[in-house]
Amino acid sequence: MIIGRVIGETSLNNIEFISKTTPKIGEYVTLNYDGKTILGMIETLIHGSVSLNNDIYDPSTVDMIQSIEGNDFYIKGKVKILGDLKDNLRIPRTPAPPGTEIYLADKNTLNKVFQVKNPLKIGGLISQEDIDVNIDINKMITRHLAILAMTGAGKSNTVCVLMDELLKYNGTMVIFDMHSEYVDSDFNNGEVNVIDPEINPIYISFSEIRRLINISSSAYIQERYFREAYKIAISEARKGNYRDFLNILKETLNSWYETETFRNKDIKSNEKTKIMDVINKVEDLENKYGSLLNTNVGDILSQIQLGKANVINLGQSDEATAEVIVSHILRSALKSRKLFIREKTEKSLKFPVFFIVEEAHILAPKNRSINSKLWISRIAREGRKFGLGLCLVSQSPKSIDPDSLSQANNMIILRLVEPQDQRHVQSASESLSEDLLLQLPSLNIGEAIVLGLMVNVPTLVKIDEFKGRRYGDDLDIVNEWTQYKINQEKDVEEQRQSFKELGGDY
Repeated sequence: MIIGRVIGETSLNNIEFISKTTPKIGEYVTLNYDGKTILGMIETLIHGSVSLNNDIYDPSTVDMIQSIEGNDFYIKGKVKILGDLKDNLRIPRTPAPPGTEIYLADKNTLNKVFQVKNPLKIGGLISQEDIDVNIDINKMITRHLAILAMTGAGKSNTVCVLMDELLKYNGTMVIFDMHSEYVDSDFNNGEVNVIDPEINPIYISFSEIRRLINISSSAYIQERYFREAYKIAISEARKGNYRDFLNILKETLNSWYETETFRNKDIKSNEKTKIMDVINKVEDLENKYGSLLNTNVGDILSQIQLGKANVINLGQSDEATAEVIVSHILRSALKSRKLFIREKTEKSLKFPVFFIVEEAHILAPKNRSINSKLWISRIAREGRKFGLGLCLVSQSPKSIDPDSLSQANNMIILRLVEPQDQRHVQSASESLSEDLLLQLPSLNIGEAIVLGLMVNVPTLVKIDEFKGRRYGDDLDIVNEWTQYKINQEKDVEEQRQSFKELGGDY
């Protein structure tokens, strides 16, 4: 079906067209010239009239012109050139001649365009929902992904759709669940494995626990005493002495402080003050992270199960605890996968893992230096070599570390209204054109721009609706108030009846 013709000056990447029909933004078109069949996508549309121009100031004039001219209008649009269908979507070396006919792409053509290896169905085209949009799983995981949108636009639904589809392939995901949204999810294609946010100190590195206890590398006296106490506590734990790890630390440090000896040498008075500083920091660590350290649990990596949605339940954890858990797991996973790839060691992580980081703007913030940000960035840069994929999920793209976000070569961008968020996303993605950027505020709930290496062409998609049970949707506030009032009245009535049965006067 011909929808228009090319007009004006053309380039290798964009053409403008004029039409008397009304196509849709996001629809795919084809052009035939120089023996090539070029695929393009409509990115902008303008509806106008030569007669009813901007110089008219009287509404009655509009009625008069319409009665004379009739329904005189035109459609102008811009098409982004995506590539030659006969040459693996390579960009042509010659621009389309003005006057070239533009056709709507047929269903058979589009099905071929969205045919990929190892397909994961994410939804259908906004313009043609009967055309399935598939993404390449290998390219999504090895080249990383970002799911970005304002609150309520459909991020959680998108994550659930991806997870459920990955489970078809025995996919193994670890999701850092900041709000316990996925703990009770009911997936059609697999199970959820909930992992409590606890770390056995045996598996934590000294540098990690030194950060937790807030001893700087320049505080060498504090570090010396803490290191020795840490060695003793770890040694006891490895012997099977599962007394509380932090208590062993405190007892060891207190014994040095009270006896005033360390390795059969007298402790200087100024060093006793340093030991007390360390004791105080251990107590602060206990108050802040006491529930995090548990000598009775195994290595947290060993709890990750193949072919399941492994959910790290951080709903009851504060941001500081979440940051420790995320950095520990990512650091351990990268180290373990390197060992497996290079040495095939028995105690290593033997299968690839796709990490999904909810609230990425908190765990990889733009303007703060925290440990989880360091390891998210490391996974983003190095993970693909060792089978570790990364998905950053956020409603505040402008607050995410630009280095980490720029490593996400694939993006699913749902509705974004805030201009700074839009610009931050555009700066991180080479595929997001200015015209597509303008479409972000007008996307409906569940609609997204999908782009990157995991799809053959940039796409406007209606994300499938996840049918399984999940949490995280907006509460029905009015219903909550009403139900609470009904429950209150019910309680009062039950109390009244109880008093009557006891012969009392209520």
